[in-house]
Amino acid sequence: MRRFLDITKALADESRVRALLALRGGELCVCQLIDLLGLAPSTVSKHMAILIQAGLILSRKDGRWHYCRLPGEEEAEPAVRAALDWLQAALGGCPVAKQDMKRLKEIRRKEKEEVSSCCYRN
Repeated sequence: MRRFLDITKALADESRVRALLALRGGELCVCQLIDLLGLAPSTVSKHMAILIQAGLILSRKDGRWHYCRLPGEEEAEPAVRAALDWLQAALGGCPVAKQDMKRLKEIRRKEKEEVSSCCYRN
């Protein structure tokens, strides 16, 4: 039951849902998510922590850069996979998701150093 509650809590915020939809295109640096969402680094850090706790994303650190990605088929628990599939079916083609994907193309072209405050603190 705990995992279910963590997942529903994580999906109850527009910024976290937008981040999940953005991650469908592959791994992103947290700085890229900060730029996309237009939120403070500390706010994005908190959102990512909630998504990690729910098992909806995985993260790794490489030097000062923090990266997030969706779990693969083998890595995701059934409830997580079902939630991600539901999210894609329900909102994958919504206007906000489409706009974010266009914006992400621009963000991905930038060097990480050009993007807003990149590293968040553990």
